[in-house]
Amino acid sequence: MTFLGIPLMSFRAMKRMQTSNVLVSGLRGLGVEVAKNLVLGGVKSVTLHDPEPASWSDLASQFYLREEDVGRSRAEATLPRLAELNSYVAVSSSREPLSQELLGTFQVVVLTNSPLEEQLWVGDFCHSHGIKLVVADTRGLFGQLFCDFGEDMVVSDANGEQPLSAMVSMVTKGCPGEVTCLDEARHGFESGDFVTFTEVEGMEELNRCGPVEIRVLGAPARGARGARAPCLGGLGGSGKRLRDALAEPELLVTDFGKAERPPVLHRAWQGLHRFLRQHGRAPRPRHQGDAAEVLALTKEVAAGAELDEELVRELAFQATGDLAPVNAFIGGLAAQEVMKAVSGKFTPITQWLYFDALECLPEENRDTLLTEEQCRPRNSRYDGQIAVFGAELQAKLGAQKYFVVGAGAIGCELLKNFAMVGLGCGPEGSVTVTDMDTIEKSNLNRQFLFRPWDVTKLKSERAAAAAREMNPALRVCSRTDRVGPDTERVYDDDFFEGLDGVANALDNVDARLYMDRRCVYYRKPLLESGTLGTKGNVQVVIPFLSESYSSSQDPPEKAIPICTLKNFPNAIEHTLQWARDEFEGLFKQPAENVNQYLMDPKFLERTLRLAGTQPLEVLEAVQRSLVSDRPRAWPDCVAWACRHWHRQYSNNIRQLLHNFPPGQKTNSGTLFWSGPKRCPHPLVFDPDNPLHLDYVVAAANLFAQSYGIVGSRDRAAVAELLRHVRVPPFAPKAGVRIHVSDQELQSASAALDDGRLEELKASLPSPEELPGFRMFPIDFEKVGAACPAPTPPPPPLGSKLIAGKIIPAIATTTAAVVGLACLELYKLVQGHRRLSSYKNAFLNLALPFVGFSEPLACPRNKYYEVEWTLWDRFEVQGLQPDGREMTLRQFLAYFKKEHRLEITMLSQGVSMLYSFFMPAAKLRERHDQPMTEIVTRVSKKKLGRHVKALVFELCCNDDSDADIEVPYVRYTIR
Repeated sequence: MTFLGIPLMSFRAMKRMQTSNVLVSGLRGLGVEVAKNLVLGGVKSVTLHDPEPASWSDLASQFYLREEDVGRSRAEATLPRLAELNSYVAVSSSREPLSQELLGTFQVVVLTNSPLEEQLWVGDFCHSHGIKLVVADTRGLFGQLFCDFGEDMVVSDANGEQPLSAMVSMVTKGCPGEVTCLDEARHGFESGDFVTFTEVEGMEELNRCGPVEIRVLGAPARGARGARAPCLGGLGGSGKRLRDALAEPELLVTDFGKAERPPVLHRAWQGLHRFLRQHGRAPRPRHQGDAAEVLALTKEVAAGAELDEELVRELAFQATGDLAPVNAFIGGLAAQEVMKAVSGKFTPITQWLYFDALECLPEENRDTLLTEEQCRPRNSRYDGQIAVFGAELQAKLGAQKYFVVGAGAIGCELLKNFAMVGLGCGPEGSVTVTDMDTIEKSNLNRQFLFRPWDVTKLKSERAAAAAREMNPALRVCSRTDRVGPDTERVYDDDFFEGLDGVANALDNVDARLYMDRRCVYYRKPLLESGTLGTKGNVQVVIPFLSESYSSSQDPPEKAIPICTLKNFPNAIEHTLQWARDEFEGLFKQPAENVNQYLMDPKFLERTLRLAGTQPLEVLEAVQRSLVSDRPRAWPDCVAWACRHWHRQYSNNIRQLLHNFPPGQKTNSGTLFWSGPKRCPHPLVFDPDNPLHLDYVVAAANLFAQSYGIVGSRDRAAVAELLRHVRVPPFAPKAGVRIHVSDQELQSASAALDDGRLEELKASLPSPEELPGFRMFPIDFEKVGAACPAPTPPPPPLGSKLIAGKIIPAIATTTAAVVGLACLELYKLVQGHRRLSSYKNAFLNLALPFVGFSEPLACPRNKYYEVEWTLWDRFEVQGLQPDGREMTLRQFLAYFKKEHRLEITMLSQGVSMLYSFFMPAAKLRERHDQPMTEIVTRVSKKKLGRHVKALVFELCCNDDSDADIEVPYVRYTIR
């Protein structure tokens, strides 16, 4: 198995995890969630402890139990399915009672659904023996988490962010000295950070000293790493044992506007534990007498402190509740705390965390909808959910039709939760999942529905099959079609109109934006979620209530200036991006251009219409590929690679130094090669240098592959061929201009040389001269290029992450994020209409931080006295009562009569159908044509039979001839 968590956790942290033995006690829904995340995370061993037999109520959220397992030991029934997740983690089970002898063999103990008395003695033993302890519990919509990592817990990395670096422009010799950074960007450092210095000139002693603590004199950067916001629990580290923490809890706010809840919940859980000890059972669902007794016991614990009695009653009402989404959220957090305990990576919770999601309950008439009769157990696998929401909601969940877009890490977690809550499990319900990708080995550490024997199989099919095993009643259908404009024949009007909602599990913004537009058009709710290492977010989109995903945009990714990449790199990211661009420009784009030239008769015509000097650049690349650089045999490929090495790592650098000699000064008198401009050094090719030879072997083989020539990895043979390659000596060129900045590059006006274009066109062989010839574009992979990095190169895996733009993913964050997303599902199915009931979520398990906010309301526009939002539109029936379709003349008249709007322009996509400034002859021709005929003629595309309606955009004037903004038109044709 490939651990993509390594770049996030660091090799040292992973080594600590791989020597850690963890005991997970309690294998109901919460316990199995913790164990699943730990096995995927890669600890040394996980021991499952649970002497209790499985019951029907466990099936509400214990996704590794089957109906035939009822009556068997929960731990033994779960073990084989957990062990399949990761062959590198030893998974065992134990049915013996917890004892000091058993606990003493573990580095971390996790207690779930454990009695308070057991928690206390286990906590005392673990604290006194240096064993880390995590206690977790869930009751319906409530969750509780406690951590005791001892008094000697050391955190080596508080937040997991990459170390900062900055270019230094000046250091004073005062005491203390002041360091001035270049102004190109905010440095991001904070007071108390430690830094080291390299390449300082004039004060070389700084380069030899150890880490130095700094104090920031100016304003800190926005979003500084020490910023905190209201979150679920305490932050930092503490060594209080459980017994002391019960009396003096360390608590912060649990949610925006809910600062009063944690102290009340802390006491309410103790009151609930007293009830459990006295009666040997949990309070019955919605039983007023049991709730009153829990309240009385809580008041004894509170000793006169003020209580929110309704909150305490609600905890009692839900004490038998077992919800998969809450278990996923608390289980994700708890497993991450275990990893913090053994690795020393990230900031642990101090010490109590309390969570509730009571906004999931009905907004109105709660007492009549949630009665003791509605919530009583029915010997059903959904009893844990019925205890919280009643039987009516369970029936609604079963009848839902949902579309899951993507079957990766988030998609797997969504399908698991959907199976557990019973979504689409009724005779009228369904869940459709689509993903065109196949399973790779690197997917297995977080996409937990897949197994090693699933590698190379389709994700959607295997994920659907695995989810169906968790709940045989799940009516799930798998597809392999990508969502996008090219598959609207598949995902057509009938498909979307039959859905109740969409859940995105996508890994790119473009697909998210497309699905968001589809959901707005069909007025379907959308659950949007994403992760980035320990960070995650959830956004819920509610028709006619909230804004959409597209309503706001993230800031664009910061791009590296072109001139910096080409001539003045100063960071490893620059050289890796340069290598990536070089790869694309050598082995991918030229081959694609050649194939288009050979197969598309209009390629030259299209190329000559490109802006600026692009036609020249494209045709020169085609000419090189087909004429000047085209190899005939393997030795030609080796010669090309050798000459290319000299051009890139020797000649180009010499030309740069010819234009800007090392001692050159700017107009202000400062050295040109200073600050972010670091003076390069040309290399001398040496076939006996392994790095140089590696470059030639790799480049020659890639070049040969592009032409279908058989290459060779025989290094001795390649070295021998190199001794016969003639490389022209370097001679600096006069008149070569090298741009210093992108602004200078943009302002430089390069004239297109028509004579050179004609020369290139004449030198190209015609496609008829190359029958059957084609080139083979090569997709980017990590290639060992001999790029002289100006900074020490990162480990190979770090280079792969930077060059491949890989985002590390971990199972804990994915589980927590999807758990929060599925809590929003309960609200959508119930039809909540208060915006305040819904929650967008933002979390970073490394800090730890979890914040919630209400979705933003959809912005409103107005024309005349009519208000409209992005969810509104004009509905126009294209077919008239006589069966004929509306003409353009009738369409314009309809808006004049019904909406007092004069249409000045009408378009469909990029096709202009009508405008007031069109030639009169064209207007007369179109006025009496049906709308669909105009669309077909203008777009030159036939309307498929799957198209039931067209979308038109309007520009309109009101009665006073003023331009006004109006919604789009949905023009129904079938």
